[in-house]
Amino acid sequence: MTQAMPLNRYQLAEIGALLAEPARAAMLLALMDGTTRPAGELARAAGVGAATASAHLKRLLEGGLLGVHAQGRHRYYRLADDEVAALLETLALPRQRPALPAPAADPALRRARSCYRHLAGELGVALCGGLLERGYLRTASDGLRLQADGGEALAAAGLASSTVQPLLALRGRGCLDWTERRLHVGGPLGVALTAALLDAGWLRRAPRGRALLPSGDGLRRLAMLGVRLDDPPR
Repeated sequence: MTQAMPLNRYQLAEIGALLAEPARAAMLLALMDGTTRPAGELARAAGVGAATASAHLKRLLEGGLLGVHAQGRHRYYRLADDEVAALLETLALPRQRPALPAPAADPALRRARSCYRHLAGELGVALCGGLLERGYLRTASDGLRLQADGGEALAAAGLASSTVQPLLALRGRGCLDWTERRLHVGGPLGVALTAALLDAGWLRRAPRGRALLPSGDGLRRLAMLGVRLDDPPR
């Protein structure tokens, strides 16, 4: 997908058709953690055989929702880009249906998770809100920008200066959070910021799935930036 030109009705219908097949949807959701996976893993995630998985992957590639990396005889699949991840995350937003309330998300997933490669959930929303409230992050004409004093605050909280400096040149965007219905930081800035938090040990990945687990030290350091999670995981 690309944001260079708006989708026309035929392209939108094609994307809808791609997402309407449960096996293809399962493959896409399996890649929402930003990983690159072989066809066999995606076939198991979708509960289909190898030949069926191959046909589904071909359609997702042709539709622009997946990318592929060939290494020798092996092919590894990933989401095409951050915009595809944002589309999937937005479509997962529970809709208001009084007769059929949306089921609650897994507590660990709701607390903190990866949305493609950026931090989402309660912690992601709190990070975005805390940085905006203190003026460390501001909305510019081309998206969200980390300010110089925001970089200084991140370094003071314990991130290495060599990690913080590149963040100042990156553009972010607000990504509507699936569980919280508020914004977390997406785009290149969101990806790089989340990677920095993982590298610093403030977060770690759960053994399985998309959940991200904040460390006690990480939460203390994030609190220095105005980021607070007062309640334990539900």
